[in-house]
Amino acid sequence: MNSLPAVMRAVEIGAYGGPEVLKLSSRPLPEPVAGEVLIKVAAAGVNRPDLLQRQGHYPPPAGASDIPGLEVAGTIAKLGEKVSGWQAGDEVCALLAGGGYAEFCVVPALQCLPVPKGLSLAEAASLPETFFTVWSNVFERAAIQPGETLLVQGGTSGIGVAAIQMARAFGHRVFATAGSAEKCAACAALGAERAINYKTEDFVEVVKNSTGGKGVNVILDMVGGDYVSRELKALADDGRIVFIAYLGGSKATVDVGEILRRRLTITGSALRARPVGFKGQIANALRAKVWPLIESGKIKPVIHASFKLSEATKAHLLMESGAHIGKIVLIV
Repeated sequence: MNSLPAVMRAVEIGAYGGPEVLKLSSRPLPEPVAGEVLIKVAAAGVNRPDLLQRQGHYPPPAGASDIPGLEVAGTIAKLGEKVSGWQAGDEVCALLAGGGYAEFCVVPALQCLPVPKGLSLAEAASLPETFFTVWSNVFERAAIQPGETLLVQGGTSGIGVAAIQMARAFGHRVFATAGSAEKCAACAALGAERAINYKTEDFVEVVKNSTGGKGVNVILDMVGGDYVSRELKALADDGRIVFIAYLGGSKATVDVGEILRRRLTITGSALRARPVGFKGQIANALRAKVWPLIESGKIKPVIHASFKLSEATKAHLLMESGAHIGKIVLIV
């Protein structure tokens, strides 16, 4: 790519509010600094943190682009200084701290991964945010061990789809909650041993019955709120709950006695503000351990719908409706 444009199209948050505040505009082309690459974006994933940013609840970290978008796939257009391992023309997908809803973006080279063999750029764009999140929380933070069981709250979300498949591919028994018969069927098709309709069933009861009364070892939770006290009951002794969001509220009442008696752990993390080196370590782990499973077909991207960059408002409306199963992608 010899001649790069001076300006690019990008989706801006005109003011905090509903999906209608997203506006297509022009921005100067970003310039990669040392350690960064410039990516010509082919597709960008849409994630729930983008909605929170649009509403004014999740500002980008210091120094990050104010353009929404936490993951992209495309072609490296330019290298900053001190970048090794990549060259212009390489097809990559990448985790960003912001800037994905645009024709070009800059990202630390350590946060890039090769597009898995056999995947389109749109499919590759659906991977980074969810796969980095699931790996760092389920496999590192909660340190799920061979033979242990996982409960995924929200099994048909982008995170849920990734978590079910990843845990199953590593040989774990997986349970998942979802809000309809159709979504429960989707969870089962992805590898959940038992999908639980949270509107008609009690996940505590189902999990206990399915594990001989023991409970599950790890729960991946994005709900919080009044789920937490019930999740403690659904855990096996020495079990871990790991939070990645709190869609049901940030406050919970817990029985500390139960935590003491049964050695339970409550933890959680957000990825966006973590250092580049930390994200680079996750990228290396994914490349070594998860990318081969994608390339062999054991883990598949699940894209519910794709929209043009100019249709970002429609993409956000769909995500807010909760009707999707899997990921929503913007095609640039």
